[in-house]
Parts: sequence; structure tokens; C-alpha cells
Amino acid sequence: MKVLFIEDDRMNRRVVKDMLDVAGAMMIEAESAEVGLKLLDATDVDLLLVDLRMPGMDGITAIQHIRARGDAKARLPVIVVTADTAPDLRERCLAAGADDVLFKPVAMEALFEAMGRLLAGDGGDGVIS
Repeated sequence: MKVLFIEDDRMNRRVVKDMLDVAGAMMIEAESAEVGLKLLDATDVDLLLVDLRMPGMDGITAIQHIRARGDAKARLPVIVVTADTAPDLRERCLAAGADDVLFKPVAMEALFEAMGRLLAGDGGDGVIS
């Protein structure tokens, strides 16, 4: 399994990569939404993890770009990974096209549960902390 993680913080990427290594998944790293969108054009992945607060393009805008694609990648599962606790966060993420939301610090069990559910086609529209 290949996961694209769009996250500006190197340490957060490393922590999630270590978790994905446990599951035998390959993680492709993007330090910005702009780089992530280019990598998505050039690489086949099974799932996207997207941070919300990044310099330049934010995660909500990146998800909107992904969902507006005219190909199968527009339907890839997207999990938001964020430290943001705004009251309307869940609604904004789902409205942008995210399938699920995980809060930092991400628990490995929560990450694996969300990934498994979405990859199995059981849907999202939930929030996992």
C-alpha cells in the first residue's frame, strides 16, 4: 500500500512514516500542498493523509483540488491529520471532500482503523481522535 502524506512538519511526517512502516505501507512525503498535488499527478497511491495548516496552499484547498480532478484519483480516500480544534473543523473538512479526520498526536490504532475502514469501502464522515 502507498500513502501520500502532505504535511509541512518533518517530525510529524517521520512519526507517521514510522507507524506506516509497522503496517508494511510505503509513505511518500510532500512538504507542501503544491508538492503533494504534483506528486499525486506522477504517482499512484492508495490513500492520502493531509495536514490542514501549511504555508502556501492549506489542506482544505488541496482536498478541493483533489476532489475536482477528472480522474480516478479524485476518489482516493483522504484523511485529514490536524492539530486544529476549531468547532466547525469537521464540517469544513467533510464539505471539502475529506473522508475522515484524525487529531494530532495521531494514535497508531486510530490511524490504522481509519485507513482500514476507508480502504475497505466502509465510508468515512467520522472524526477519530
